[in-house]
Amino acid sequence: MFETQTIREIIAAAKQSGVEPAALLAVAQVESGGRATAHVNSRDEPLIRFEGHYFDRRLVGKKQAEARRLGLAAPKAGGVKNPAAQSGRWQLLARAARIDKNAALESVSWGLGQVMGAHWQWLGYENVEALVTEARSSAAGQIRLMLRFIEKSGLVGMLNEHDWAGFARRYNGPLYRRYGYDGKMAEAWKSYRERLLLDSEDMGEQSALLTTKATLLRTGAKGDAVRELQQMLTSLGYPATPDGDFGPATARAVSRFQNDHGLEPDGIAGPMTFTALERALPPAFPDEHRWDRVLRLLSWAANILRPGFHPRITGRAVDKLISQD
Repeated sequence: MFETQTIREIIAAAKQSGVEPAALLAVAQVESGGRATAHVNSRDEPLIRFEGHYFDRRLVGKKQAEARRLGLAAPKAGGVKNPAAQSGRWQLLARAARIDKNAALESVSWGLGQVMGAHWQWLGYENVEALVTEARSSAAGQIRLMLRFIEKSGLVGMLNEHDWAGFARRYNGPLYRRYGYDGKMAEAWKSYRERLLLDSEDMGEQSALLTTKATLLRTGAKGDAVRELQQMLTSLGYPATPDGDFGPATARAVSRFQNDHGLEPDGIAGPMTFTALERALPPAFPDEHRWDRVLRLLSWAANILRPGFHPRITGRAVDKLISQD
């Protein structure tokens, strides 16, 4: 697992982006083996992997011939082997950069999320060196890069739903099953979820750490969570019949709320939407008795914490809620 400081930085970035922290930690764990940096040439550097087939595609003529002769480029994936040590990989990059610096930087996967430098323009960086500067700046910079790729690829929903196969297919490519990326992410998520459960010190943090399918609602969802969402929307001026059935009308209400609050109007109520709803609502429903609020929170906590009920956390949350009166 990552060092405590790195875990904290990933959690903070995940919360800001509406991504479940344990899920983001799981992806970073699988991509980087739980290491944020390696000590190379007297400084801490992000973990890298050089892709010789990317380099080959970015070269022509004499440059391509020279790179192939030196074993730095190959037409097929896997044709250039990466040294096991990060110091060796950085040396490999330095040799490639002497032939063509930009092509070399584009041919490397960078940092915690192993994002290819070739994506710099698609991700909105001014040039490939700007992407590399972000990755080399700090662990937080690597996290920003990884999240930018996840958000741009439209993978936040899959990540929050724990659709590991769907996420890995898009993030790691069609060979994800061969390398077991989906299974590894699922196992890493379980480990980090348990650690965050044990480490959490208050219910407010706990709710954010354990955002799961129970708080990602879309068309077809049914139950009390949907009914509560509909009530929240209606109280804020976005009418939705509180029948516990997430149909087209509820999706439209969610989309209107999202559009008015600067969110992507996708009609799916996920972490960012729930956060915006909570901020828009008054501290408590005006006519709700304090013990009704306690029971409601207990119900939410039971859903969020299942499997595995943690009375220590729930009791602290109840005390905190009662103190608001």
